[in-house]
Amino acid sequence: MATDQEKKNNLPNFFLSIKLKYVKLGYHYLISNALYLLLLPLLFIVLTHLSTLTVDDFSKLWNELRFNFGTLLLCLVSLVFTSTVYLMSRPRKVYLVNFACYKPGNPSQMCSRKLFMQIASKIGIFSEETLSFHKKILERSGMGNMSYVPKAMLDNPAGEKNMAEARKETEGVIIGAIDELLDKTGVKPRDIGILVVNSSLFNPTPSLSAMVVNHYKLRGNILSYNLGGMGCSAGLISIDLAKQLLQLQPNSYALVVSTENLTMNWYAGNDRSMLLTNCLFRLGGAAILLSNRSSDRRRSKYELVHTLRTHKGGDDRSYNCVSQQEDESKRIGVKISKDLMAVAGEALKTNITTLGPLVLPMSEQLLFTATLVARKIFKMKIKPYIPDFKLAFEHFCIHAGGRAVLDEVEKHLKLNEWVMEPSRMTLYRFGNTSSSCLWYELAYFEAKGRIRKGDKTWQIAFGSGFKCNSAVWRALKTINPAHEKNPWMDEIDNFPVHVPKVMPIDF
Repeated sequence: MATDQEKKNNLPNFFLSIKLKYVKLGYHYLISNALYLLLLPLLFIVLTHLSTLTVDDFSKLWNELRFNFGTLLLCLVSLVFTSTVYLMSRPRKVYLVNFACYKPGNPSQMCSRKLFMQIASKIGIFSEETLSFHKKILERSGMGNMSYVPKAMLDNPAGEKNMAEARKETEGVIIGAIDELLDKTGVKPRDIGILVVNSSLFNPTPSLSAMVVNHYKLRGNILSYNLGGMGCSAGLISIDLAKQLLQLQPNSYALVVSTENLTMNWYAGNDRSMLLTNCLFRLGGAAILLSNRSSDRRRSKYELVHTLRTHKGGDDRSYNCVSQQEDESKRIGVKISKDLMAVAGEALKTNITTLGPLVLPMSEQLLFTATLVARKIFKMKIKPYIPDFKLAFEHFCIHAGGRAVLDEVEKHLKLNEWVMEPSRMTLYRFGNTSSSCLWYELAYFEAKGRIRKGDKTWQIAFGSGFKCNSAVWRALKTINPAHEKNPWMDEIDNFPVHVPKVMPIDF
């Protein structure tokens, strides 16, 4: 019974909390090892019985098998045939050989929040109310002062949208990332059999995938795809597409490139629902090399375990929550609805409900099922059980779409600050780089030396449409930061940093 002092201070019963913690740990251990615990008595009984057999018993058994040689041979042939069919029908394993994230070599492309506000005010298009709104969003965005923007935005922010500058921006990012990747892996461009490039808002002709083929002189029979209009989740859609193609093309390499373009998509208007993209999106891109060659397993970093795609486009509210359109002044921008967080929450719920049975330990699945049955069948008024995904994954890469998105995911999945650190630091350092965010986050894990052999990493991304996509990777080796080259390595000791809820801008 609580003491008077405990009642007065309204303190929780910590001893009870500790007991419940160990009860839950015991439960998870019992369920996770239930098969072994059941097999041990059976194994003991079998061994006990075998110990009673004599040499004559084994001799009789051998004679019976010898006189039934045909039956024995048939069983062996059936076993070999079944094993062969199983091995041949299994999906090919897909390995992530390595990846690279683009980081401009020119520090002058850094755009602090103050510089951003100065650029916005010089354009002469935004009203005072709009500038004030920009400032308010930036102060609460979770972004720091070191993210990058295209050179054209710094040199001529008031200029007209320029196709040549837009191409220059995107080509620089893509080629920079691919060059680093090829240098890391030693793979020759003509060995690449599959190419998938995604950029949501910038889709010129010839396509970006054609630009890659032309620049690197890739072979003529390459399977190349250019994905557009699929939002920030397109990076994982590209991974899933590459995986499906690798199941059909033996001994192949697949190159996946994820990026976005800012030069052509700067919104120069005063519609508040279209201003978020100006404040949050920054320059970035990533290149990923996948392989289905068994010989590549030893040098690869990860194995792709699962990809899962959830599309909520059949619902009108989900479909319309993020859309590119014209405002009243005929200026094009990306309109973000107030329903975004609710829609993202529903998409995440659908995605994890499907992913859960594939990755969660049986102990969590039983708790989830029991709660669901109690609520749906017995109409009990209890809260839905949120599975503890930390029991299934060691690392989480959550799309750094903005502070609000990260806060909601952290709340719904009951994650802690350490788990959320890579996503928040990526947002702070590089901003929202769209579909490539997840790879900057994985690079952060590697730079911190947190990836150990056997660790599982869950990548989660959201995108217009509305979509929520997941990818699960298993580490094939322990990553040694001393041997890595990624955008964090020369400054990783400066992170993590404390990011206040509001960071005032002196403007």
